[in-house]
Amino acid sequence: METGSILQRLRVSIANSAGTIVFGMEDGTVSIFGLIFGVAATTSSTKTVLIAGASGAAAAAVSMMAGAYLDAETTLDKSDATARAEGNSDVSLWSRLVDAGLTSQQSNALTAAVQGDRNAADGLLLALKGAAKERLNPVEQALWMLFADFFAAAVPILPFVFLPISQARVVSGAVTVALLVALGIGRAQLGRRNVLRTVTETVSLGIGAALAGVGIGLLIDHSLS
Repeated sequence: METGSILQRLRVSIANSAGTIVFGMEDGTVSIFGLIFGVAATTSSTKTVLIAGASGAAAAAVSMMAGAYLDAETTLDKSDATARAEGNSDVSLWSRLVDAGLTSQQSNALTAAVQGDRNAADGLLLALKGAAKERLNPVEQALWMLFADFFAAAVPILPFVFLPISQARVVSGAVTVALLVALGIGRAQLGRRNVLRTVTETVSLGIGAALAGVGIGLLIDHSLS
């Protein structure tokens, strides 16, 4: 297979999985950020912090991978079941209109208006569908989730590999906040949201997770002491 073809498929895969990648990175960053700082606040042992962080990152990444796979598979199953049910076009059209937010009376009126006119009914169904959605590959979604979650989880952990624990706490916090800012910008672009608001929201979640981790860690440490 040519390099250009591989790169094109990779770009398409990333585009189709953009939401999964951002979600995985945010989950990995926030959850492990809180875990790492909770442990680091109660110990001076780098080994303890690394074991807790690596174990948590691996478990979380595999769990999120499984969740992404099941979510994509369920979405495909639902789509296929809907397609099979379209043997009764009037019932299918009415149910889709209701799902789109119309009242039962409005759905009944529109269904009656196109009843017996196959072309009109198909046109209304097409309008409801809008642009055709890409069918998500469950395996592809799962692998992107695994990669994104584990990669993001490694960011707050790595400083503890190379630095003394007192310095690692500061560096870990700084690089994790920087990653959260980048994720916030990515979320804003994907959802066409206000950048400042989305970045603030994303960073606040990470800081909240860290504070919760530190608070729980200190509480348990004090209780056991």
